[in-house]
Amino acid sequence: MATVNLTESSFSDTIKGSPIVFVDFWAEWCGPCRNFAPVYEKASESNADIVFAKVDTEAERGLAGSFEISSIPTLMAIRDGIVLYSQAGALPQEGLDNLIAAIREVDMEVVRQEIAKANEPQS
Repeated sequence: MATVNLTESSFSDTIKGSPIVFVDFWAEWCGPCRNFAPVYEKASESNADIVFAKVDTEAERGLAGSFEISSIPTLMAIRDGIVLYSQAGALPQEGLDNLIAAIREVDMEVVRQEIAKANEPQS
């Protein structure tokens, strides 16, 4: 599956409609972003069950701002609508492959329980 471009208007539907979404925040002028692009594209072709999306931070400043993106490239992994990973910097192929495997292995029931516990009122 090729990467998809996300906009502020398509972001929410994409996240809600896909169990796992990786998002690459990038810009055309960013050298590390351009170097990471082929690695990201290759991963998208090898993992057809995952949505690999890109957000052009120049064109989608509001979307980038809502996630407080201050350095690019920034890679975000979202599973079941929950951000599990967000970090600036380009990953090598092996690092991205390892991250994909780790995101697949996360027990989302445990994550949801931890979020619920963190949101409980403190006595």
